[in-house]
Amino acid sequence: MHKSPSVTLLAGGVGGARLAHGLAGALAQPEDLTVVGNTGDDDVIYGLHVSPDLDTVMYTLAGIADPQAGWGVAGDTTATLETLGRLGVPTWFRVGDQDFATHIARTARLRAGEPLSEVTDALRAALGVRSRLLPMSDQPVATRIETAEGTLDFQEYFVARRHRDPVRAVTFDGVDEAAPAPGVLDAIYSADVLVLAPSNPFVSIAPILAVPGVQDALTTTQARRVGVSPIVGGRAIKGPAAAMLEAMGHEVSALGVARLWADILDVLAIDSVDAHLAPAIEELGLRPLVTGTVMGDQLDRERLARELIA
Repeated sequence: MHKSPSVTLLAGGVGGARLAHGLAGALAQPEDLTVVGNTGDDDVIYGLHVSPDLDTVMYTLAGIADPQAGWGVAGDTTATLETLGRLGVPTWFRVGDQDFATHIARTARLRAGEPLSEVTDALRAALGVRSRLLPMSDQPVATRIETAEGTLDFQEYFVARRHRDPVRAVTFDGVDEAAPAPGVLDAIYSADVLVLAPSNPFVSIAPILAVPGVQDALTTTQARRVGVSPIVGGRAIKGPAAAMLEAMGHEVSALGVARLWADILDVLAIDSVDAHLAPAIEELGLRPLVTGTVMGDQLDRERLARELIA
């Protein structure tokens, strides 16, 4: 019987969640997938510990994510948020009622002394997610965005200010004191295929790589290392990746992404519209995989996942 490969995905945001969904469906067993999620976006909102990227992956794998937004719970209500607004609390960070329940459960367990990795595993199991979901670290790491207006917390930059500020630099508070969460390095070393999701290189993938030991593991693992460009036809599918590339002096293209990831990948998947960039990507020492990288429905996600695994 043919053994299913084990796959480890480094992911953040909606693109990472959609690829995780495709990989879980394409593998013989969803348990053969481990997702290492970005926690640089984590923050305390309404007094609760919110882990947006972990939750987006978890809800998507559980089949309950809002299909339009890509994040949050499908069909969720907002009674709690509306009441907070009436009580004078600023409500720029939108959270649905079922989503609030996740944050309440997480916060209670963290305050009781459980590490984030154990809490994440318990929440995942409770929602019936069979793939492993690991935070990049149990220690807090905070993504900070440096702009002309000063240094902004990630959620202030991304949600409150709708990522309209040109970005001068991105830093990760606390990362030097952080360690990979239990299981993260093992998942990188033991994988047959290591995948970098089509997530923002600066605020979704870079925080994971910045955790001490993770980038070293990527450069020494025997896994085949495959990335998916989040830039298609010179534009980001979602979010500020293209604007960040431009603001920080990088080419806004799949080739610009290839230059960022050249040292840690063997293969870079680029969309068919960017096929003309394949020779330049090859010159960087990467093998370009030219295919359809824009993920629509589940069939589309699984098709891309199978191509990456193969």
